[in-house]
Amino acid sequence: MRGYSEQHAEVYEDVLVSRGKNWAAEAQLVTRLIREACPRAISLLDVACGTGAHLEAFREDFTDVAGVDASRPMLDRAAARLPGVPLHQGDMREFELGRTFDAVTCMFFAVSYMPDTAELEAAVRRMAAHLRPGGVLVAEPWWFPERFIDGYVDGHLVREEHRLISRVTRSVRDGDTTRMEVRIVVAEPSGIREFTEYEIVSLFTLDEYLTAFRAAGCDARFLPGEPNRRGLLVATRR
Repeated sequence: MRGYSEQHAEVYEDVLVSRGKNWAAEAQLVTRLIREACPRAISLLDVACGTGAHLEAFREDFTDVAGVDASRPMLDRAAARLPGVPLHQGDMREFELGRTFDAVTCMFFAVSYMPDTAELEAAVRRMAAHLRPGGVLVAEPWWFPERFIDGYVDGHLVREEHRLISRVTRSVRDGDTTRMEVRIVVAEPSGIREFTEYEIVSLFTLDEYLTAFRAAGCDARFLPGEPNRRGLLVATRR
């Protein structure tokens, strides 16, 4: 599984903040859902934890937290933010931490980067394996096929005192996947640099997600809407 590059990790949070992303508010929502199903939950694993922004907020409500991510540049930023928190580099389809948690989260549609249903099931199975019986798994999906807008374009501009960042994207449908072109330009006193990355995100159906959770021994439900209009999948391990 490909992780974010160093140059993308450098601007990742700045760009998302410019779009109005609020990691603390998202973590509060997810914490509420976890506590509704598992009131005494105290341990949490964040899979695809990125720069640790969600984990930083989760740490306010859970006494025992840890993170997993495929990208070393993202994990380096998480480590600087969260000294003492166990952070592990690993693929969500294969990681093994040798312990279980009361809750596992996988936000910002990271699970939808799996290329097909077999690998989606493998990823959900790995996450569920790190849940104690009765524990809660919360995952944020990508758009379902019927809600995806083919050819969707978007853009954001970040203005700082000595830096300007522009990010434009174009997303097109290719069979059962989204092919997203992400172009970023960074202007600084030292010069202007730009780079383009291509992301492939699967357009899984709701039934395919729910099937993956059932195969992993979890009872799941879909809650539409929050936090990013794509809803959340909330499951309890049997």
